[in-house]
Amino acid sequence: MFYRKIVRPLLFLFDAEFIHSFTFFFFRHFPFIGFILRKRICLEQTGFDLDSSFLGLNFRHQVGIAGGLDKNAVALKFMKNLGFSFMEIGTVTPLAQKGNPRPRVFRLKRNQALINRMGFNNAGLEAIKLRLKNRPKNFIIGGNIGKNTLTPNEDAWKDYLTCFIGLYYYVDFFIVNVSCPNIKDLSKLQNRDQLKEILMYLVDYRSGMPEKRPIVLKISPDLSFIQLDEVIEVVLETGIDGIVATNTSVKRANLDYSEEELCVIGQGGLSGKPLSAISTTVITYLHQKLGENFPIIGSGGIMTPEDAIEKLQAGAKLVQLYTGFIYEGPGLLPKMLKAIQLSQRKV
Repeated sequence: MFYRKIVRPLLFLFDAEFIHSFTFFFFRHFPFIGFILRKRICLEQTGFDLDSSFLGLNFRHQVGIAGGLDKNAVALKFMKNLGFSFMEIGTVTPLAQKGNPRPRVFRLKRNQALINRMGFNNAGLEAIKLRLKNRPKNFIIGGNIGKNTLTPNEDAWKDYLTCFIGLYYYVDFFIVNVSCPNIKDLSKLQNRDQLKEILMYLVDYRSGMPEKRPIVLKISPDLSFIQLDEVIEVVLETGIDGIVATNTSVKRANLDYSEEELCVIGQGGLSGKPLSAISTTVITYLHQKLGENFPIIGSGGIMTPEDAIEKLQAGAKLVQLYTGFIYEGPGLLPKMLKAIQLSQRKV
């Protein structure tokens, strides 16, 4: 309540990207604030264990942070102190890049949503590796990897493989991002042949390593069922370990904004509450096709404890927050965990 009534209105007075950079400056340099907040909101520390067989990793509970919130791995200690069980960093590209021109992040307050067209802005592989050398212990980190904007699609596999090799001993699992709508023609990499090529290079490299790093594929919410079937075929053929459903959307469904208002904002990926039902539909379809034990991470429109439970009941094993964290603040996590625990007791 304090966050929604006082903190959020103050933060929302400022440009979305500016306030993100401002708050993450404090998260990076004062990570103990996360611990103070956790004590303040009385986050329970026990009773939320997952089956350790999920991706071969032992997650403390089901709720983590999605990729894009901490592109450069600067707030890992803060998020661990706050109580999240895992965090997805990136998207990481081989070379540093600035991303698309500003402004590139927009709040759609009436729908608890965001539109962003950041464009894989990040500090680059080598800088992020240095930060991960001091990663917090007992905190699971996923590395979201992509290609540089200037790399043509036919050479995309080289960028993915470079990041995969570079981060192999720095992260616990990998998220292959071929679905971000803010890189020109990136979504074309979801086509069967190119997707299979990228994944096979990663799987082949992994086969020669003494330790296995799980690979999951992040997909778009805008894929048709036919396209999802093609993705499923590639996933099964390549033997990767899971799917993140879903990324942001290029569609403008379920919004209380006029076409003129949306035109002013322009292109970008939509996240937040309008994606909730869409991502759940994708999770449900994948779960039905791939079976009970196939690992799915639910992401997209998780704004309330009920949204998280819906994703888990649809077939997800873990859930990730992004826009929900921005709109609801750190108090959302303990509410979500308590609700999940209660729902599991009822089963």
